[in-house]
Amino acid sequence: MLWPHNPKSLYLYSPTHHVQLFFLARSRSKFCLNIWILLYKLRLMNNLNAAFTALSDPTRRAILARLAKGEATVNELVEPFAISQPAVSQHLKVLEQAGLIVRRVEGTKRPCSLNQEGMRAVEAWMSQQRATWESRLDRMEGYVNQLKQKEPRDAKRNT
Repeated sequence: MLWPHNPKSLYLYSPTHHVQLFFLARSRSKFCLNIWILLYKLRLMNNLNAAFTALSDPTRRAILARLAKGEATVNELVEPFAISQPAVSQHLKVLEQAGLIVRRVEGTKRPCSLNQEGMRAVEAWMSQQRATWESRLDRMEGYVNQLKQKEPRDAKRNT
């Protein structure tokens, strides 16, 4: 929900975020685009939070691994686990709310499958983090190599 606080700034309220935006852009379209991008990022981060919370449970990760092989019903998903059908249904509900799986209705059956978009969002975030950390580690490796090259010079000076 957007809430005007004063003529030069705008507060953005959501259940988990409170952000103050400033009117820096003179054009209304650029400002609206900036708000849209910010809202998209907030929504994306909320979805990622839900996805990683869902992935924190080993049973849910095992369910996703099974669904990676293909669509399955709740009864098919219950078989390898030593838990009840309602417990598996609860796990499926959490995965569905996180956007990692989709369920459809086929008569009395409710087959589940992986949600491609939800999995792509998680993969995109992880690849972004991987690239960031690889570049940081590469820079650190370069710095360590510089320190190693300086060590022999310092040892010669001390002798």
